[in-house]
Amino acid sequence: MPIAKVNGVETEFEPGMTVLQVAERAGHEIPRFCYHERLSIAGNCRMCLVEVKPGPPKPQASCALPAAEGQEIFTDTPMVKKAREGVMEFLLINHPLDCPICDQGGECDLQDQAVGYGRDGSRYGENKRAVEEKNMGPTVKTFMTRCIQCTRCVRFITEVAGVPDIGMISRGESAEITTYLEKNIDSELSGNVNDLCPVGALTHRPWQYHYRPWELKKTETIDVMDALGSNIRADARGAEVMRVLPRVNEGINEEWLSDKSRYAVDGLARQRLDRPFVRENGKLRAASWDEALNTVATKIKAASADRIGVIAGDLQDAESMKAALDLFRALGSANTDCRQDGAAIGQGAREGWLFNSGLQGIENADAILIVGANPRTEAPLLNARIRKVWLKGAAEIGVIGEQVDLTYDYNYLGAGSKTVGKLPKAAVDFLTKAERPAIIVGAGALIGDTGAAVLNALGALAKKVGVVKEGWNGFNVLHTAAARVGGLDMGFVPAEGGLDVAGMLKPGALDVLFLLGADEVNASASDAFRVYLGSHGDRGAHGADVILPGAAYTEKSGLYVNTEGRVQMAERVVFPKGEAKEDWAVIRALSERAGHKLPFDTLEQLRAKLMGDHPTFGRIDYLAPAASFDVAGLGAKGDLGDVAFVSTIVDPYLTNPIARASETMAELSAERTAPVVLAAE
Repeated sequence: MPIAKVNGVETEFEPGMTVLQVAERAGHEIPRFCYHERLSIAGNCRMCLVEVKPGPPKPQASCALPAAEGQEIFTDTPMVKKAREGVMEFLLINHPLDCPICDQGGECDLQDQAVGYGRDGSRYGENKRAVEEKNMGPTVKTFMTRCIQCTRCVRFITEVAGVPDIGMISRGESAEITTYLEKNIDSELSGNVNDLCPVGALTHRPWQYHYRPWELKKTETIDVMDALGSNIRADARGAEVMRVLPRVNEGINEEWLSDKSRYAVDGLARQRLDRPFVRENGKLRAASWDEALNTVATKIKAASADRIGVIAGDLQDAESMKAALDLFRALGSANTDCRQDGAAIGQGAREGWLFNSGLQGIENADAILIVGANPRTEAPLLNARIRKVWLKGAAEIGVIGEQVDLTYDYNYLGAGSKTVGKLPKAAVDFLTKAERPAIIVGAGALIGDTGAAVLNALGALAKKVGVVKEGWNGFNVLHTAAARVGGLDMGFVPAEGGLDVAGMLKPGALDVLFLLGADEVNASASDAFRVYLGSHGDRGAHGADVILPGAAYTEKSGLYVNTEGRVQMAERVVFPKGEAKEDWAVIRALSERAGHKLPFDTLEQLRAKLMGDHPTFGRIDYLAPAASFDVAGLGAKGDLGDVAFVSTIVDPYLTNPIARASETMAELSAERTAPVVLAAE
């Protein structure tokens, strides 16, 4: 490896690294505003100036200067310090210096670096320039007079999000960042520009003037708004979760976060269930826990085992599902299901329902076939990874399903099951010639009467083209629900002779239907005695005969398994609202009244049983290496028919009770469906 000297100390570096990267490898921090590790190099701000020999006798921008063998780099000479102080002085000429009212205060790169390189006064008496504010949508609040033209937002939206809605116009003193055609940012990742902004020019509109960062208690936890399991930090003040920010996890979300995961947090405080309710004479009334649980237990005892069923929702932690599964199995019921959308999956080897290549591993694929999925709305951060592969020209992409804008080019092969049954030769060839082909199967292809047949046909295709082979497993199921893989891993599917979701909802099928946070099914179709355990007064609670208030994902510690099979632990940020309890504890109390007391009294004991019965839950943050399995044995042979694949996500901003209770998600949903009106010429 080549060697350079940084402040007199020899440092090895990899070919292609910049001077800034070499200096930081040697342990010397370089100030910067425009440079970001995941974006292209702009060299705008000039704050990262260093002295380099051999070279011209002047400071040079280290972010844009390639490192070379034998180079001498100096990061703290008088020349460097004077140059950085000069850059800082120029940056502050037009800055409004409104730190006391700026939401970025306390987390501002400009503030931090001004401490080291700023002056205690200004030598300029001219008026500061002012820039008109822009409307960039419900997630971004602009104060463009603060902007230092670092162009981080422009590069992120263009390169990562793939929606070039932001750019710089004009030159010199008139230069400004704006949205083209004065339109909102049309991206599911728009909130990331607020994190990237090194000053207060772009801040989070939903949280404007709500808090100061030093007031917040910070908790590292896991996001449940989709099935990726993004790593997040939830910040709370008192009993309220104020904001959610991304944590770095290279294997899952890198350092980005989708808008729904970030801004749906305001829904945690609205439409909450904070006390038990019992329906009496057609109307709900508040009740005590004892009365509510006894009412449910009485109904359960009076019903025969085959007339009792439970449906688990999309946001449930593994512990609550395990408690419910054990209780209903103890009652003798085979009617259990966690697949609210009715996807024909969950039988056979575990690899049959996982994203086997891994979220990071999909970047190694050189041919990707997307079937019945819209990754842009179902998993925006996965879509960003696929776009990254496309930008490198490393993979050819084909799509069977909806023809939508995925932010990258692809070959459109067909609309649905008919195409799967008779793939064009070109579609088979682009997978066959690939060294690491991948198939991404979405729920849109797995639901309905043809779901099992489509899965079987895709398995046969995968075997034919070598999607699963030694050292590579490119057969990937993209789930949309955070609870789905965990439920399938523990067998939360109908036992022999049991009813699935559709069967349980048929009139006359059951006497007691237990909805464990299940809000995406039409429970009103069932005439059974309905019990709802959940956190929000949403679809599941409507029409329920007994409502048991549960905890939201930020109010309990729980295990979640993401779409690639990685088990992660979410931590409690705040306590449940009002009289609400953690879901597993409610089920444990119900089991005692129903005459089938579950064998655990604490969360630790429940987890021990969960991990004992299903060892995969004991491997926290572990991603199993690619494993071969009989991909041709998936699903069941049958008539593929002619069914168009449509994503199960109708509105990506309103997919669960928390999101539907969020004002910000309502605004984003309205913006998404509003017609585009361009200004008249």
